[in-house]
Amino acid sequence: MTQTPSITKAVIPAAGLGTRFLPATKATPKEMLPVVDKPAIQYVVEEAVAAGLSDVLMITGRNKRPLEDHFDRNYELEEALVRKGDGERLAKVQESSDLATMHYVRQGAPRGLGHAVLCAAPHVGEQPFAVLLGDDLIDPRDPLLARMVEVRERFGGSVIALMEVEPSQIHLYGCAAVGPTGESDVVKVTGLVEKPEPAEAPSNLAVIGRYVLDPAVFAILRETGPGRGGEIQLTDALQKLVQDERVGGPVHGVVFKGRRYDTGDRGDYLRAIVRLACERDDLGPDFRSWLRSYVSEEM
Repeated sequence: MTQTPSITKAVIPAAGLGTRFLPATKATPKEMLPVVDKPAIQYVVEEAVAAGLSDVLMITGRNKRPLEDHFDRNYELEEALVRKGDGERLAKVQESSDLATMHYVRQGAPRGLGHAVLCAAPHVGEQPFAVLLGDDLIDPRDPLLARMVEVRERFGGSVIALMEVEPSQIHLYGCAAVGPTGESDVVKVTGLVEKPEPAEAPSNLAVIGRYVLDPAVFAILRETGPGRGGEIQLTDALQKLVQDERVGGPVHGVVFKGRRYDTGDRGDYLRAIVRLACERDDLGPDFRSWLRSYVSEEM
């Protein structure tokens, strides 16, 4: 077994403008949009913590101050809830501020995911680290990140999350060429291409928003020029790691077959709210009953 440093740091890029959700995101960060009664970004931080990553760096930008406020203490609100004797809501308010050790750095110019990850270099240093994209919510019953950390500890190098998609949808994602490893959910990545046309895609395995990266990726990102869309693409840097394992070890993929919610798409955002609300003990029974009635009436 390859001996590798333990992973404690997570990086969450959250500097996007959220243009697909305008006008809601004109003054509110898209990451703060609620999924039922909790902002999407809190689900992501909770996932990192559940996988043992208690040191979280958030890459932010202008108008993202509410992200910092959400994970900070709100003494006035807490005192008001104490006076009311509302312990249940007090616990919910304090939960976000007690989750993890939070750090923040601004990206400055929106130059792509690769550049956002590079902004984390001074904080991460020479340690392996995880990257979690805020648009992808992974159901806590399907511990993808924990599995990726396990694969990294076994094989070293970097690990990316992969998911099978319809061939017609592969142009929306980074795409991986892969080979077998002997484990059903783990593949060896032999090539990566960003948003290929379906006819040119090496597989239907799409890269989704979870990465466990070797720190060697920083040196590559510093030398990586703008790629597709005029942005610095993390996929391009990972492709260089794939091409030369001497730089930062191999790149493996974990093929995820669990529950994933894409809150960056308006339709999927609504579906995520409905699915999670239906599964809640406090909301589910009444909401499912209403939903059945509504669907029956509309049909």
